[in-house]
Amino acid sequence: MDVFIIGITGGVGGLLAQKLRSRGDAVRGLVRREDQQAELATRGMTARVGDLSSITVEELAATFGSVDAIVFSAGSNGGSKEVTKAVDGDGVAKAIEAARLAGVERFALVSVLPESWRERDLGEEVEYYFAVKKDADIALSRSELNWLILRPSLLLDGPGTGAVSLGPAEFHGQITRDDVAGTLAELLHEPRIGRQILELNTGSTPIEEAVRANVR
Repeated sequence: MDVFIIGITGGVGGLLAQKLRSRGDAVRGLVRREDQQAELATRGMTARVGDLSSITVEELAATFGSVDAIVFSAGSNGGSKEVTKAVDGDGVAKAIEAARLAGVERFALVSVLPESWRERDLGEEVEYYFAVKKDADIALSRSELNWLILRPSLLLDGPGTGAVSLGPAEFHGQITRDDVAGTLAELLHEPRIGRQILELNTGSTPIEEAVRANVR
């Protein structure tokens, strides 16, 4: 496969890039700095230097080219409202339109479980983050793309277990970024999964088996 990752230098995106490369896939992405571009090149990945908030839809479509799939894993992680809107809101909308212009149908979005931390007082900016993420989910689900929305539970660093719980509705717990990336890589290689929202938590089912169980 030829996969373009928006968020290729992020926690999930970076791990996904490594896993796809290990499978023999071509990987490219959008980065903000030339040193990031150079570092990715040493690992056999190509990148375009640009800012998601300022790049035009037409420029982004040209950057996508004729890839097989686009993954949007960038995120503000509940930062300022301005950054959240630019990345998690407007950034997703721009990428959806650019994918349409480029003729790329497969589009995977890393989202968030809606009930994450509902027992806490999250503050205005984090609540805004959840609202923007939901708006992005809706926008993608109403597009004509062959979309996939993956909603992981609380993200942790460290090695994955290779086992998850994956389905249309899952409890909110925690999961390593490594297992999220592994699940995404497997989902991208399963063409029978599309136009689905899947939630992801740590579990006891091997990733490959969990993905196959969600073929509809």
